Amino acid sequence: MLARALTGTGTRLTVIESADIGTVGVGEATIPPILDVLRFLGIDEADFVRHTQATYKLGIKFLDWKVVGHSYWHPFGAFGAPLNRRPFFHAWNRLRVAGHPLAFNDYSLCAALGDEVRFRFPEPAGDSAAVGLRYALHFDANLVAQYLRRYAEHLGVERIENTVLGATRLANGFIGALQFGDQSSLSADFYIDCSGFRGLLIEQVLGTGYLDWSTMLPCDRAVAFPTAPQVERPPYTQARARAAGWQWRIPLQHRFGNGYVYSSAYCSDEEARADLLATVAEAPVAEPRYLRFVTGRRRRYWNGNCVALGLASGFLEPLESTSIHLVTSGLNHLLEHFPDRDFDAGNIDSYNAELIAEAERVRDFIVLHYCLTERQDSELWRYCRTMALPDSLAERIDRYRGTGRVRPAAGELFTDLSWFYILDGMGVVPHGVDPMLGAVTDEQLKRFMAGVARANHLAMLTARPHDSYFGSRGGPAVAASRPT
Repeated sequence: MLARALTGTGTRLTVIESADIGTVGVGEATIPPILDVLRFLGIDEADFVRHTQATYKLGIKFLDWKVVGHSYWHPFGAFGAPLNRRPFFHAWNRLRVAGHPLAFNDYSLCAALGDEVRFRFPEPAGDSAAVGLRYALHFDANLVAQYLRRYAEHLGVERIENTVLGATRLANGFIGALQFGDQSSLSADFYIDCSGFRGLLIEQVLGTGYLDWSTMLPCDRAVAFPTAPQVERPPYTQARARAAGWQWRIPLQHRFGNGYVYSSAYCSDEEARADLLATVAEAPVAEPRYLRFVTGRRRRYWNGNCVALGLASGFLEPLESTSIHLVTSGLNHLLEHFPDRDFDAGNIDSYNAELIAEAERVRDFIVLHYCLTERQDSELWRYCRTMALPDSLAERIDRYRGTGRVRPAAGELFTDLSWFYILDGMGVVPHGVDPMLGAVTDEQLKRFMAGVARANHLAMLTARPHDSYFGSRGGPAVAASRPT
C-alpha cells in the first residue's frame, strides 16, 4: 500500500523479514473493505481469488451465543429498504413489538444466500435487491503474503532477509538504526513495527506501554488446525460459542480452517484441543498451532519515528474478522498523516487519537457479543453476564433499548445496521419505536415488507451454488470476476 501510494515521491521502502521467525498465519477471514484495498492496489479480484485459494464471504453466522441452540446472522449488505427515510430495522422493530411474526432471511439477501449455500455478485445498479449485496473473502493468509510480496517487490520494495535483534536510540529518543543478527545494521528516517506480539521496536526498544482489556475480553488463547476441504463450502464464517470461548470454521478452496479461542482461566490447552477435535469431527491435516495473547492495545500506536501495525499494535480477537482491516486502516490513516523529517507532534497525536478511537469502538462491538448472553452453563458465560462494561458500550445498549437507535459516529467501521444485527440477534427488543414511522399504518408497513421479501426472493433465483465458482475439493479455481 505504501509503495503504491508513494510512487514518485522518492521514498525508499525496505522490508526486513526473518526466516527464523514464524508468522501467525491463521488469519483467513476478512470484511468487505478488503475489496477496496484490492481496488486501491489495482489487483484483479479474480486473479487474487485464484492465487490465494479464496472463497466468498457474505457474513458471519453466530451459533449458541444467546443460548445453546440459538443462531443469528451478522450479514453484509442491505437489510430491507429505507422507509420514510428511516433505516429498515426500525420497521422491523415496530412489527416485532406489535407481535407480528417475521423471518430475518426475507429481508437480508446475504443471510438468505448463506443459508442456501449460494452466492452471487452485486448488481451495479437497478431495482434488484442484489444492488445492496456486499461480500468479503476467506483466504489462505500465507498465500496472500506471498502474493503481496511479489506485488511489493514489483513496485520496487527492497526485501532483506535478516533477524532484527534490537535498535539504537538517538538523543531525542527516536530509533537510530536497526541491529541485525549478522552484526550489520540499517538506518532509516521512519520505522514500521510489524514484529507481532513482541512489539520489538514499539515496546522492547521504545517502552510505549500496553493497555490490558482482558477484564472485558477474557479469552487469551487459541488453538487452530486445518482440515480437508468438504464438498459444500458455505459462503460465510461460522462462529460457535463454546463453554470457554468460541470456535471458528472458515471454508477455503483447498481446506477448512478451524480454531478455538478460549480463556485459560476456564480451559486448559489440552482441553481446548480435545474439544475442538471432537467438535470438528474431521482429522487435522496439520499439527494444531497454539497462540497466546493479551487483548488490548499499545498506549500509543505512533511513538517518535515508529508506527506499530498488526499484532505489534495490540490484539482484538478475530470474532468480527477485523485483524487485517485494522492493519489496512492503520496504513490508510498513516497515508493521511504521512510525516516529513520534522515529525510534527500534533500530526502524531492526531494519528494516535484516530486509531485509539477506532480500536475502542471495535472493542466495544466485540464485547457486545459476550455481555448480552443469556447462557449460564459455564463459568465464562456467567462472568460475561455480569462483567463491568465501558461507559461507551453501556450507553449504546441503553439507547437502543429505549429508542431502537444506535447513532454511531461518522466513519465508524460498524454502522448502526451492524449494531442492530448483534443487538437483535442477542434478543434485545427496544421499548419504543421510531416515531418517524408514525405516518405509516401497520397494513401499509406489512405490504411494503412483503414487497421487500419478494425482491429478495427474485434475487435468490439467479444465484448459483457457492461451490460452482471454484474447482471441486481444492481443484483449480474458476472464480468469476465481479461485474464492472
